[in-house]
Amino acid sequence: MRSLRDIRRRIKSIRGTAQITHAMQMVAASKMRKAQRATLVPRPFTRLLYHVARHAITHAPDFTHPLLEVREVRNRGVILIGTDRGLCGSLNTDLFRLAAQFDPRTTLYITVGKRASQFIARSGRRLAAEFSITDSPHFDDARPIAKFAQDLFLKGEVDQVLVVNTLFISTLKQMPAALEFLPIGEIKAFNALKIFGMDLEAEQADDTTEILFEPNARTVLEYVFGHALNIFIFRALQEAKASEQSARMVAMANATDNANALIRNLTLEYNKLRQGNITQEILEIAGGQQNVD
Repeated sequence: MRSLRDIRRRIKSIRGTAQITHAMQMVAASKMRKAQRATLVPRPFTRLLYHVARHAITHAPDFTHPLLEVREVRNRGVILIGTDRGLCGSLNTDLFRLAAQFDPRTTLYITVGKRASQFIARSGRRLAAEFSITDSPHFDDARPIAKFAQDLFLKGEVDQVLVVNTLFISTLKQMPAALEFLPIGEIKAFNALKIFGMDLEAEQADDTTEILFEPNARTVLEYVFGHALNIFIFRALQEAKASEQSARMVAMANATDNANALIRNLTLEYNKLRQGNITQEILEIAGGQQNVD
């Protein structure tokens, strides 16, 4: 049986841990709100980009581009977007479980975030490039990632590129997903953007607006493709960061609640043991008094 001193020390230690996890919860909540705004605000622009690109491809059925080339998938490239830090529940575990489903002999990884790089190193998989991620991703952070992946595809080193990251659904729900990035095919990159909270099929079917492209649809598409792929990666970074901060806030809130519950149980145990010791002392005093009489 533990002594009163041991229980007091245990309570003090857990109370300190609870204070730390609560502080981390508050920090994560602040960052989460910022990350969620950064994820939700650009969605109207992404909707417009998808809308314009769908119309442009519809009006240019004979348009060809190297990024549209569909090849037999012998080698695959995977852009794996993880986190730089842990303490975010099962977020990275679920993500890496999905990333591990690809054949390591034919898969080349491009990692974003320290945890993703560590996973590739531990599992002995092939790493082509490593990029960092900040708490507030910028558009310039996405350009080198998209450019590197496009170069691998255009050089023929990979026949397909996927983006494996966590999609932000809500504060309490994040979903790992593998999205097609290259080849674009029948505007697959734009179709994948619908996963980020959009449903445009009905709008697209009902829209009969005629659009005039200057100088022509082909020129517009060649310009839009490069920017669209950059935006695709940028949105993936934002989704990953919003998911990370949400998962971390929830994980730290659960850790704080568990610590407080453990403190309550230890306090109850402490009070019972203390009451038992007092009762025992009273009985000993009473017994000693009877012996004197």
